[in-house]
Amino acid sequence: MHRWLISLLLLLLGAALPASAAEQPASPFFPYPMKVDRLPNGLTVIRVPFNSPGLVAYQTVVRVGSRNEVEPGRTGFAHFFEHMMFKGTKNFPEGEREKVIAAYGYDDNAFTSDDITVYHSYGPTAGLLKLVEIEADRFRHLEYSEPSFKTEALAVLGEYHKNAAMPWLKIEEELSRTVFTRHPYGHTTLGYYDDIKAMPQAYDYSRAFFERWYTPDNTLLVIVGDFDDAALMAAVQKHYGPWEGKSASIQLPKEPPQKQERFVHIDWPQSTQPQLLYAWRTPAARLDTSDAAVQSVLGTYLAGTTSPLYKDLVLDKQLAQDLDGNTMPHRDPYVFGISATLQEEANRAAVRSALNAAVKELVTGKVDAARVEAIKSRTRYGLLMNMETAKDVAQQLSWYAGIYGSPDALARHSQKISEVKPGDLVAFARRYLTAANRTVLSLTPKQAGGQK
Repeated sequence: MHRWLISLLLLLLGAALPASAAEQPASPFFPYPMKVDRLPNGLTVIRVPFNSPGLVAYQTVVRVGSRNEVEPGRTGFAHFFEHMMFKGTKNFPEGEREKVIAAYGYDDNAFTSDDITVYHSYGPTAGLLKLVEIEADRFRHLEYSEPSFKTEALAVLGEYHKNAAMPWLKIEEELSRTVFTRHPYGHTTLGYYDDIKAMPQAYDYSRAFFERWYTPDNTLLVIVGDFDDAALMAAVQKHYGPWEGKSASIQLPKEPPQKQERFVHIDWPQSTQPQLLYAWRTPAARLDTSDAAVQSVLGTYLAGTTSPLYKDLVLDKQLAQDLDGNTMPHRDPYVFGISATLQEEANRAAVRSALNAAVKELVTGKVDAARVEAIKSRTRYGLLMNMETAKDVAQQLSWYAGIYGSPDALARHSQKISEVKPGDLVAFARRYLTAANRTVLSLTPKQAGGQK
């Protein structure tokens, strides 16, 4: 993922590529060399030559997600706009891009998160230069009519209804709005239901959203696989070089400190497993602190399959069906969580007591140093094992580069994990895993016979 080459004198149409190429060799934290250029318009281009004969992964990372949705009544647009990006241009009207993609045999899709939107294609190197042309065209010249916009808005509403049939969306919605009272992390990527229903009337706003965030300085290209770097960069310069625009600057509302424990309960109308979630507010992921790395280790330490808590609750006593430590790097302060799927509602109090005891033990300073080292090794090994194909490498690079805003973020995050000490877990738990900083969510399903 991290090869950085210096092909500085490549000329195309009389214009030289920017002399900003950097080269980073392979390391224990990222086993591939990486090349990076930043075009004059701000577009960052990350390339990783990878042993995948005839195959290449091509991903476009736009640093926009639900966190950017600060205007009342306008939630869900980052996700909605992911849909609109497939609507075509004058050069490639709706459906034409897909025909070209299919002709070359590309696997092609996209996803939106709280912080980023990623468009990803994977397929034959033979189509790479055409893919560069098509992708640059839709990011520079996207077009869609108001009727097309309204039709897609109804499709997004249908997607919400489909997800709402399962408890996980309700859990995410209720937990988010309870933890975050001001920050846009208080709504899910799908957005508030009323806002989704109102989307068909927001055509003009959608165009403004595109102009605001789909800009070269807010975008990273990640290309991994078998390709000719000089030819690739010539095509990138030709098709992306003229792209103009600067991303918007917004003032994100700051979440006030949490002063006391919060509770939220869900009565689920269908049969499912009871749920218990703990969520503590924690700092943003940054490369100059160890907070994200500590949480990566802490989740497995407290609730992973090798933890005493998992052995006690899941394997021995079978009070819980599953137990998990939930953590994911975010651009702004987010949460660290522990979730338990209960075998039955009657087990809730015992599971809560066991969770509290495990956290209390860590806070008092009792920590298994050998297990911390083993978790660090497995976590880093897991990152490496998730990079077996060009697509895997591109996905990992895209995620961490998008969140942290730095091409080498994956390697630096991995290095931070290797530096975590047992005492760091204790210090982090003492500071953040307090009752006053905690939100507790419970879900109780409807049982057979109509009882809860």
